[in-house]
Amino acid sequence: MINRKKTKKEKKNFALKNPNSPKEKKLKYVIADAGYASEENYLYAIGEEKEPRFELLAPYQTYLKEQSKKFKKDLSKVQNWKYIEEDDCFICPNNRKVVFKYYQKRKNASGYIQDLKVYECEDCTDCPLKNGCTKAKGNRRVYWNTIYEEMKAKAKAALGDEQKAALYAKRKVDVESVFGNIKGNLRFTRFLLRGLHKVRTEFGIVAMAHNILKRAANSQTNFKNKETERMEKLIVFSIRSVFMDFLDKPMIF
Repeated sequence: MINRKKTKKEKKNFALKNPNSPKEKKLKYVIADAGYASEENYLYAIGEEKEPRFELLAPYQTYLKEQSKKFKKDLSKVQNWKYIEEDDCFICPNNRKVVFKYYQKRKNASGYIQDLKVYECEDCTDCPLKNGCTKAKGNRRVYWNTIYEEMKAKAKAALGDEQKAALYAKRKVDVESVFGNIKGNLRFTRFLLRGLHKVRTEFGIVAMAHNILKRAANSQTNFKNKETERMEKLIVFSIRSVFMDFLDKPMIF
């Protein structure tokens, strides 16, 4: 069998279909907003092998709220409760034990199955803090996702790092301004076509329009700057010419 040399197009398609190919450039960071900070995305970033695919810099939904004074003073938030690892239980604000009861599986909107640990307070009877703690008629229950909480703790530590926080801050400038222009100025708020291939084509046209307008704006700015500079030079030259003409004329008294 004769081995034919692969064309550039075939090599490109091979690289796209085989992300683990040695020639494929490895990502170090993926920066995204809170909408992408799900448990399955965090786990995908870690990967099944020893070496992670990339580090996902994305704040979870309650990341900013947890830093506020209001959240830290909220007695109903489990994150503010004391946890005793030896007994695997929480201590509520009324100093009562919230003990582990059973495991539970829950499927989210994307179809991903989460493993939860269900805790329940031993007795909420006559608790003066119950109305501010839970709306349930019985005892307070806590549904704790151990894996997701671990991922959230890692994300919080990463975003607390000065260098990584600076990288995340750049996203607001580099990405959000583009989204704002496309949705606000170009009025592109929904796709008219269906199917991944058609949607890519449609957004490609929108991206071309954005880039052309950006290029035109830059060119216009450069033209205005050059025109302003030319006019300034012309004005200075005219003033100097008039002044020189005035000096050349004889003084009449």
